[in-house]
Amino acid sequence: MTIRKLCYLALGMTGLALGALGAVLPLLPAFPFLLLAAWGFGKSSDRLDRWFKGTRLYRDNLADLAAGRGLTRGAKLRIMGTVTVLMAVGFWMMHAVLIGQIVLGCVWVGHLLYFLFGIKTLPNPPREPEA
Repeated sequence: MTIRKLCYLALGMTGLALGALGAVLPLLPAFPFLLLAAWGFGKSSDRLDRWFKGTRLYRDNLADLAAGRGLTRGAKLRIMGTVTVLMAVGFWMMHAVLIGQIVLGCVWVGHLLYFLFGIKTLPNPPREPEA
């Protein structure tokens, strides 16, 4: 295995670990880390790429977007909510840096517009009846 593939593998493992944490912790976004994991595994090993794409974590968070279909409303709201909270913290911490607040505000608005209008909203999957 080459050094380049080892670096991709390390990025994939790091993305998977942080993505798994983000699926459980409310303030850590899982989505970008799972994207990193998919990219890293895809570049490092066909076997790891197939394994990762077979996991529930991938299917629940990235499969529809990777296939070009879009995201469910719930996934969009989770991503936009997490990013909004994290950017609000950054905005508050930059209270003395006006240009930083302006840039962060523009990035936040762009993020919201992209997720609202640039990514197709899929219907939520039907819930399984509780026993």
